[in-house]
Amino acid sequence: MEPLIHVRGKVALVTGAAKGIGAACAATLARHGASVVVADIDEQGGRAVAGAIVSEGGIAAFMRLDVTDEAQWQSTVNAVVDRYGGLDVLVNNAGIAVVHTLLETSLAEWRRVHAVNLDSVFIGTRCAVELMRPGGRSGRGGSIINLSSVGGLIGAEGLTSYCSAKGGVRLFTKAVAVECGRAGYGIRVNSVHPGNTDTPMFRQELEDMRSKGAVASTEEALKFYMDMQVLPEIGQPQDIAAMVLFLASDAARFITGAEFVVDGGLTAQ
Repeated sequence: MEPLIHVRGKVALVTGAAKGIGAACAATLARHGASVVVADIDEQGGRAVAGAIVSEGGIAAFMRLDVTDEAQWQSTVNAVVDRYGGLDVLVNNAGIAVVHTLLETSLAEWRRVHAVNLDSVFIGTRCAVELMRPGGRSGRGGSIINLSSVGGLIGAEGLTSYCSAKGGVRLFTKAVAVECGRAGYGIRVNSVHPGNTDTPMFRQELEDMRSKGAVASTEEALKFYMDMQVLPEIGQPQDIAAMVLFLASDAARFITGAEFVVDGGLTAQ
């Protein structure tokens, strides 16, 4: 019997896919049968991820995308349809964090975090819905998966701009899910909320804590984060990618407007 959780025959676009969670999502979707577009501003890293997928027998291509640029979004999604004949899965993963207290955060930093973490999700989702809905260039429905964070559910010291943007992703996702469902577009929209995950961005947060004197070492910083959660290990990008795969697959056909927390029990307390 064929396993239900697969994405064979689907076309997926993953943003911020040159490293970390995005790279894991791209590789996992390809491994389970999708044709994957690896999108990022990091050309070297993105091409390496796409190349690794192809070398393992998967189907992948790199496309450079600045997720804050509306024109680039439009040209990218059209290029995906031109190359693969449609778009079935969008993973809005690209994101940044600025670890500053409220009083240290400049308006420019606030706007940059929101541009990358929230504005990009709006632009990308709007482009995807236009393609996926009946009458669009793809026109066969699909699944949109927006990466929020536990920081979109609870507050965190030094992450005011990040929490604001990720909280916006959470409720934006629900609103779009309602619109698409009521309109009969056949498009499901859900959010995923990672906790402490061993990515380059997380490792940079640990280093920032050390360099600012908040802790004596990165090991102490890691213990600080580990003490927040229940399970005794740091999350891995693959843990998040597994949830994304499920939501991209037809196994999740009756799920929309929902939020999925992958955090080792951090928010269970």
